[in-house]
Amino acid sequence: MTEEIRVRFAPSPTGKVHIGNIRAAIYNWLYARHVGGKFLLRVEDTDLERSTPEAIQALFDCMEWLGLGLGDEPVFYQTKNVKRHLEVVERLLASGDAYKVERTSRDGKTGVVTMFRMPKEGTIEFDDIVKGHMAKKAEDIPDFAIVRSDGSPIFHLANVVDDIDQRVTHIIRGDDHVENTFKHICLFRAIGAPIPHYGHLSMIVNAQGKPYSKRDGAAFVGEFRDAGYLPEALFNYLLLLGWNPGDEREVLTREEMVSLFDLEKVHVTAAKFDLKKLQWMNGEYIKRLPRDEFKAAMRKSVEGLEGAAGRDEAWWDRLCDQMQVRTKFLKDMPGNIEYFFRDDYAFDPKAVEKRLAKDGVKATLLDLADRFEKVATWDAVSLEVVVKELSQGQGMGPWVHPVRVAVSGRTEGPGLFELLELLGREHSLARIRAAAAKYCP
Repeated sequence: MTEEIRVRFAPSPTGKVHIGNIRAAIYNWLYARHVGGKFLLRVEDTDLERSTPEAIQALFDCMEWLGLGLGDEPVFYQTKNVKRHLEVVERLLASGDAYKVERTSRDGKTGVVTMFRMPKEGTIEFDDIVKGHMAKKAEDIPDFAIVRSDGSPIFHLANVVDDIDQRVTHIIRGDDHVENTFKHICLFRAIGAPIPHYGHLSMIVNAQGKPYSKRDGAAFVGEFRDAGYLPEALFNYLLLLGWNPGDEREVLTREEMVSLFDLEKVHVTAAKFDLKKLQWMNGEYIKRLPRDEFKAAMRKSVEGLEGAAGRDEAWWDRLCDQMQVRTKFLKDMPGNIEYFFRDDYAFDPKAVEKRLAKDGVKATLLDLADRFEKVATWDAVSLEVVVKELSQGQGMGPWVHPVRVAVSGRTEGPGLFELLELLGREHSLARIRAAAAKYCP
């Protein structure tokens, strides 16, 4: 019978979940789903000052938001296993694999610390699923503490004992743990337990190749959630930081991710975080939202504006056609479309300076308003014909750019002629003439 593969995500909750940590959770979750194994969540909550109920709930919220759930078995809390940790320590003391030593702390207090006795010769080796064969001389690793002077277990011991008790078969974590792994292998051996398979993930780095941190921008899952990123987009992007499907695909369904994910395809080199790429991916996921879902979000974003009432479904559908393919963040929706519903819309000062406050623009706008007023049918096609005739094949920019700013206050948005059609004849002409009078010399 084939051994069931069991992986775990074992964070120490502090209230904020770093993207590097959650990427490890994503890789563990995908691997478990890919092989039909179990994904376990262990809360390493022995730091009682930081592992508050609020911090643990923040961790759970991030896990749920990203669609990882809370594991395939009940959440394992490290603090509830302390008795078992200390039982193992007694066995290690009895076998001579651990010993006690008196230590003086920085504040001058003396206490007894329990140390693990490392082998003094030989080589510690393991085959890393990601990094390949790893080896280190045992003599190069000094003995290390496993119980503090206050009697509380230290990470190395608790981590290994919990892995044994949870029957973890594969440990997938950041490569900042490689040195710990050599120590942990010796602990597994001393305890007499099977050694799991290890895979160490490369670091996420900034543009300079240094570990990505808060100094480089948003670094915690909650910050991306608050900034308006969709969970599916962040999940997909973090997956690609160190792995790819082997072809040109970048936007993947969750089913495709599970089917394609393989630890042996995880990259050894560090993964560079690219915020622009993440923003692009968020836009791609917005494009893929069900039309009704996007339209509902769009309507809710301008709820309460007087001009939003009375629009028929066909009008909202046309606006949806224009905005869904251009939206990077749902939270930006009010600012992106409010000028459709109010005449006191804001003007971007830079846009005014660049497109309106120049000699000749006033005459251009007023002439175009007169020409637009004469079109028989107020639709995008008819309006575009007017400008094309004026441009005589030399490019429509001198007309399109000032008109856009005049009717929306912005330099970006839907196609101009579709925008004018949606605004309607009366509002469009009034806005063009008002902007010409107010902002043009």
